[in-house]
Amino acid sequence: MNVFVTGATGYVGKNLSLRLAREGYIVHALYRDIANTDGLGHENIKLFRGDILDKGSLLVGMKGCSQVFHTAALVSVWTRNNSSIESQIITGTVNVLEAALELSAEKVIYTSTAGVFGPSRNNSMINENHPYPSDYFIHYEKAKARTEQIVSGFVDKGLKVVIVNPTRIYGPGPLNDANSVSKIIKRHLEGKIGLVPSDGRSIGNYVYVDDVAEGHILAMKKGRSGERYILGGENIAFIDLMKLIARESGRETRRLRIPVAVMSFLSWIFLAAARLTGIKPLIVPGLVRRFRPDWIVSSEKAREELGYHPVGIEQGIKKTIEWLKEEYQL
Repeated sequence: MNVFVTGATGYVGKNLSLRLAREGYIVHALYRDIANTDGLGHENIKLFRGDILDKGSLLVGMKGCSQVFHTAALVSVWTRNNSSIESQIITGTVNVLEAALELSAEKVIYTSTAGVFGPSRNNSMINENHPYPSDYFIHYEKAKARTEQIVSGFVDKGLKVVIVNPTRIYGPGPLNDANSVSKIIKRHLEGKIGLVPSDGRSIGNYVYVDDVAEGHILAMKKGRSGERYILGGENIAFIDLMKLIARESGRETRRLRIPVAVMSFLSWIFLAAARLTGIKPLIVPGLVRRFRPDWIVSSEKAREELGYHPVGIEQGIKKTIEWLKEEYQL
């Protein structure tokens, strides 16, 4: 079976492409820059140069593919112009869905984010029935929520689309905004001080990257069109995650707790400097506000309907540490 993957050089896309190739699928992998295709060398992977903003290149790469995985997106907590996020996420997705509709693809798996549901309230657990919040902390999540509504319109047109909503992904892969947890682990292994917002008691959900790839494939095989499936791992407080990293690495952690008010003040300074220079800020106000609430998430729907079974957080962190030590000779 031929499958098409956008964002094949990205964190999720590359992992997914290799997983599909190893399982015998012929992967049409879309890329923009040949320099980013390292690691995609597999006999079942065919590279197609293109861009999700170029519908013509999508039609070329997608031709002959029965399944489409749309993982490409501009994953960033800040850009100088929010329209670039909207263009990549919203316009790019419309192009992918239109191409899939024109080529009569059997199913599209769209990679969204669990962030579209907003934080949990009063210790409640977020699931797929959680309503969209009235506003978002960062523009990326807002754009993703708008795109999910666009997806629903294409489902009404007869295109089969399944949405998957990963939580905070970690594990082997590029150390970028999409893989911030692995960056934290690397800093720890290097003996650098770990920064903890406030008391670190806010809870998040963390999922190993291999489980996200597996969840995508399960959604392709078993997912119901028009449905969303949260692909999460375990809920854990940030301070407990730091302690787990220390335990699994066998190395004591040095932590500096920073009051949220101080982080907020600094974030506005960083943001002002970024607007003047165009240099990406270390942190932005929306991200600081994101630290305050809990993000307690349930993947029960994916477990029941797809057969999704993510690894435990201890095993995932251990694998990540082993990879970082080998990859960066730490």
